[in-house]
Amino acid sequence: MIALVRLALALVLLAFALPSRADELRPGYLELTQQTEAEWKLVWKAPILGGLATRAAPLLPDFCKLALDTPRLAGPAVVATGRVTCTRPLDGATVGLEGMEPGSTDALLRVAPLGRPVQTERLTPGSSTFTISAVPDRWQVARTYFVIGVEHIVAGFDHLLFVVALVLLLQHGWSVVAAASAFTIAHSITLAGTTLGLFGLPQAPVEATIALSIVFLAVEIVKAKPGEPRLSERLPWLVAFLFGLLHGFGFAGALREIGLPETDVPMALLTFNLGVEAGQLLIVAVSMAVLTLLRRFAPRALRPAVMTSTYAIGAVASFWFIERVWA
Repeated sequence: MIALVRLALALVLLAFALPSRADELRPGYLELTQQTEAEWKLVWKAPILGGLATRAAPLLPDFCKLALDTPRLAGPAVVATGRVTCTRPLDGATVGLEGMEPGSTDALLRVAPLGRPVQTERLTPGSSTFTISAVPDRWQVARTYFVIGVEHIVAGFDHLLFVVALVLLLQHGWSVVAAASAFTIAHSITLAGTTLGLFGLPQAPVEATIALSIVFLAVEIVKAKPGEPRLSERLPWLVAFLFGLLHGFGFAGALREIGLPETDVPMALLTFNLGVEAGQLLIVAVSMAVLTLLRRFAPRALRPAVMTSTYAIGAVASFWFIERVWA
């Protein structure tokens, strides 16, 4: 039984070694910004990974004509800009992406009419079009960025493993709650400050140090001894707060690449952060539930399971750190 638990946890956690960056959420981005009554500016950013760059293309109504400039490579994405000329308003028209296949990366659509609120929508392979409203829903931006925030913490493997390691280190309710709250407050500060342009750090060193923060927690778990609390056990909220500041820069880097609606930055920032927090609480709840079940039904397997998970987390994080330092 114990051997099976170790093997299962090791395989699951080692699977996280596939992504090499702290913030693997790299959706596509399609933007339509109205310039005059008949003309719109189009920006299409397709990540190289995820299938959008080779399969998907902007979808416009028949009464619109697109003149697309030569695409260019910008980091991990192909970016193309163009001019859209329409013979009538886009109210009630359907726009989006064609060629999105199952398994493709999602895309964020942003439509900015002249003198009216921005409309946003998350495009997926199963829902790749959007009907532009004459009177937009004011909660569109909130819903879209909340979902993006949840997906980012759940699919952003660095952040996910950090939270899991924090739970494995502390294991008890109030300690976990205090540390998670400190982590939330800290990453909210740097996320907001960086997004609003108040301060910032280069993304490459941030991602490498985030991986190192996970290694630190793994070492703390392995070296923990009953009756001899280490710094991370005596002041878990302080450790979580300091590393939370660092992870906030990672969140901000991902949000910057996704893009923010210029007229709704506060709403998008708030709901993205709330989404991150909701995803974080989900991870904490699931991790605590697994530990509780092991403690109740297989107490002898608890310590081996924690140690196996810790070594797997530490190995993955060490791999990420080395890769990012040499990248």
